[in-house]
Amino acid sequence: MIVKIAEKAGFCFGVKRAVDIALDYTDSHDSLLSYGQLIHNDQVTDRLSKKGLKEVDSLEAVYNQDVLIRSHGVGKKIYDLGIDHELNLIDCTCPFVKKVHKIVDKHYREGYEIIIVGNAKHPEIQGINGWCNNKGIIISSIDDIKPLKEGKYCVVSQTTLQYSVWEKVKIALSNESSEILFFNTICSATSERQEAVKILATEVDCMIVIGGYHSSNTRKLYEICMSLCNETIHVEKKSDLMMTNLKKYGIIGITAGASTPDWIIKEIYDYLLSL
Repeated sequence: MIVKIAEKAGFCFGVKRAVDIALDYTDSHDSLLSYGQLIHNDQVTDRLSKKGLKEVDSLEAVYNQDVLIRSHGVGKKIYDLGIDHELNLIDCTCPFVKKVHKIVDKHYREGYEIIIVGNAKHPEIQGINGWCNNKGIIISSIDDIKPLKEGKYCVVSQTTLQYSVWEKVKIALSNESSEILFFNTICSATSERQEAVKILATEVDCMIVIGGYHSSNTRKLYEICMSLCNETIHVEKKSDLMMTNLKKYGIIGITAGASTPDWIIKEIYDYLLSL
């Protein structure tokens, strides 16, 4: 059996930064709060939980405490609440997501309608929408596009969006308004992982995609792999593979979402070699 790892896989800069900040603070604090799940990987957040990090879904009853802001970012009202409640907000927002917040905030204040391309249920999109007073028009694909009323528009994307989806939406929206600004805010790490896996998936008998089951960028990697390699498996950890017959494959490829730590990738890689 030959095992190949995609050229780009695992922790991206933003996730690594968030985890490093969390580890530094948990090492020096007995307990620490996180507003929402820091990153979309249960194995990492379980480790942080054992070090004293506690997740909360609301800050309404929290005062005078240190609070980590999740890597996916939050809306402006959370920062305002932090001031009102005298919270020390430790901002772990991915810098690429932070850039989207600034674009949306600026253009919303300048009178633009905001269009956000992505999954409306994802915390990143909810956070971005919070920088235009939750009035953004959220679409996930060209099927969601409805005729636009007269006005000027600013369009941004979820940082983990598939580039092909962005291109289709951009073309469709261009025909809807003459005054529309497009900001491709897909992060470079997402694009690099997607391009790398497109190459690898055509060279193997089976693809294994490692990452959280509720991780948006991991699911997109899985969708890309499935379109190129029918034998594609999505797992979170080594034990998820234990009941799968992998010995029948001559070449297996591995990729991993941006929230997947190196130690999980190595565990699965070593397990495959042991077969």
